[in-house]
Amino acid sequence: MTSEPKGAGPMMIGQPPRTRRQALGKMMWIGIWLLYLAGPVGQLLRVGASTTERIGGGLGLVAFVLSYLVVVFRHMWRKTTGPLMYAALALMLALSTALSWTLGFSWLVLFIFTSVATAVVLPWRQSRWTIPLVTVVLLAVGARYPEIRAYYFFAYGLPALGSGFMMVGVQHLIRTTTELRAARQEVARLAASEERLRLARDLHDLLGHSLSLITLKSELAGRMLPDRPSDAARQVADIEQVSRQALVDVREAVTGYRRPRLAVELAGARAALRTAGVEAGADPALESEYRGLAPDEESALAWALREAVTNVVRHSGARHCELLLSEEWEADESRSLCLAVLDDGAGPPRAQHDGNGLSGLRERLTRAGGRLETGPAPRGPGFALRAFVPLGTAAPAAGAVLAPETSPEPLNDPA
Repeated sequence: MTSEPKGAGPMMIGQPPRTRRQALGKMMWIGIWLLYLAGPVGQLLRVGASTTERIGGGLGLVAFVLSYLVVVFRHMWRKTTGPLMYAALALMLALSTALSWTLGFSWLVLFIFTSVATAVVLPWRQSRWTIPLVTVVLLAVGARYPEIRAYYFFAYGLPALGSGFMMVGVQHLIRTTTELRAARQEVARLAASEERLRLARDLHDLLGHSLSLITLKSELAGRMLPDRPSDAARQVADIEQVSRQALVDVREAVTGYRRPRLAVELAGARAALRTAGVEAGADPALESEYRGLAPDEESALAWALREAVTNVVRHSGARHCELLLSEEWEADESRSLCLAVLDDGAGPPRAQHDGNGLSGLRERLTRAGGRLETGPAPRGPGFALRAFVPLGTAAPAAGAVLAPETSPEPLNDPA
């Protein structure tokens, strides 16, 4: 599948933009709300407006917009409240009051922007007072215009108050999301630390006795060597046997740690898809154990699941992904276990060739006696990856839920 620049991906809430595309998207989202300033701009451009009004109003409006952008963008990248932020908020409130008082009621919309900026920048303990304060100032200034007294409370007052507190809720959601990301990273770090401790304990248990025995027999062989060479030779032979067995134990332990499991990879796949905003549908069979599935074959399928989900998250732009596991009969009456990962994203590239990830996966499956099929999704746009591994004669474990044996039409292997 096609590759994207490093750091590209979905724009997460509460995170600063990582690419120019994300920065442009955030700027467009912020800038679109400035269309609400069409009223003040229209008043400055109306026929009959004086030169003083146009110059003063234009300069005031530019200063207001610049202050608003400084507040929003500085908070987006730094998330700190300092003297510059307080000064920008004070300037926005002063400009809102002065321009609305002198140029007309259409300028009351500036108070809504001030309320939103206050909610974005200030902590809840302060914004819960400043938002009503901004609304009160808006109502006081609007009271001097008799022609709008009948509705300006609903046209300006309620939006200022509601938008401010709504933005407080959005900021709380952003903080909560950020804390959850940090907690997830901490859990992953603690899990890695615990795994290292477990590996250290296991290695100590495996090697402690063997190394102690090797040390003891080495000392004994050294004392026997001058006068009893035959006994020393037997001790050396024992040392060789113990060391070889220790080496086998260590290799088995390390292989067990490195071998991925389907259930473990499924949990990681769900977390990765959820973080990327992709709706995932997982077959319950993925969480079951197969007696006929050898460790090497399960490892190959787990690697296939990891590679497929990585491609979905990084390259596909999909909104939905299905993870299926089914038992299928081959032409030679042998059984295979098929892992299918289907998405509704951009589909396979025009140039039908594997990247490094798929090439390595294809080789891994071949070594396990299986095969890899990739191509367009069976239904609609998207990409499909199907990994096959041979299944032994034993039946699935009790309670295993198998997907229907009927499967989509075979995919054309682009390799």
